[in-house]
Amino acid sequence: MTILTVCIFSFNRGQYLRNCVESICACIPEADIVIFDDNSDDPETLAYLEKAGDFCRIVEPREVGTIKHGGLYHNMNAALDLLRDSPMLCFLQDDTQMVRPVSSSELKEIGELFEKNPGLGFVHPCFIRGIDLKKRQVTPLAGPAPGFFYRQDTGQSAGIHYSDLVVFKPGRLVDAGWCFRQSEPANDTQARELFGMMAYMWLPFAMWLPEVPAYRGKKKTLGLRLAEKKKCVGFYPFKLLSDDEVEQVREHEPPRLPVAEDFLECTPFSPPVPWTYNPLTGLRLLKNVNNLEVAFRRWFKS
Repeated sequence: MTILTVCIFSFNRGQYLRNCVESICACIPEADIVIFDDNSDDPETLAYLEKAGDFCRIVEPREVGTIKHGGLYHNMNAALDLLRDSPMLCFLQDDTQMVRPVSSSELKEIGELFEKNPGLGFVHPCFIRGIDLKKRQVTPLAGPAPGFFYRQDTGQSAGIHYSDLVVFKPGRLVDAGWCFRQSEPANDTQARELFGMMAYMWLPFAMWLPEVPAYRGKKKTLGLRLAEKKKCVGFYPFKLLSDDEVEQVREHEPPRLPVAEDFLECTPFSPPVPWTYNPLTGLRLLKNVNNLEVAFRRWFKS
């Protein structure tokens, strides 16, 4: 049985989905890939899903999502139910990618980390977003093993016990009675109650792509469209870290805080730093326009 199954949650971003899948194939060729698509309807995505069906498992949603992340958490629960007997799962989304090779021995080490720490629920495989450091500093705490650390709780709503991008043992979640709730903060609260702190990697292997076109409830508002234009959103995939770069990170003492902008480079060029992951970040007026339109939509539907 494959040590790791990677689940990708997808909607209407064919170019990004392709990049995510290709990065997994390049970095963990032995991994199984399962794509949970949220009823995409654009031709590019549908064409790629048909092609990817030759070497990936494609799963359609079981429920229609009504919350702001579409059917994301419904599909996460479907993944947990469908793959509950898998040794280890990694949840990614179509606007993320793998950034370095991960060997079978490293995957076994992550599996052993869970075995040696029965209260550990999740490992976060991604770099820290530089933009987050503007809100609060990240203070690393001693982790469950040398290659991992915990993050000091400074009162944020998520990211201490849970993230939507995680590695975990599905059987452990099932045994604990876990059910994915409809927001990241709600899941962070659940993870705190059932497990404890999430482990961060000093040498992560995945990351969100910066400045990606965003979908909210599957239909873009005027405020969101204007924000995307202002931010020059686009396709900025990461170059894979070389073996030498990986080794330099491993050997650095003390370990450097894994902030994405300090380690990763986009192609054909990197957007200005700090990178953002929601076009509305830092644009208060357009964010208010977006929120107003979303409120009107909900009111007219009620």
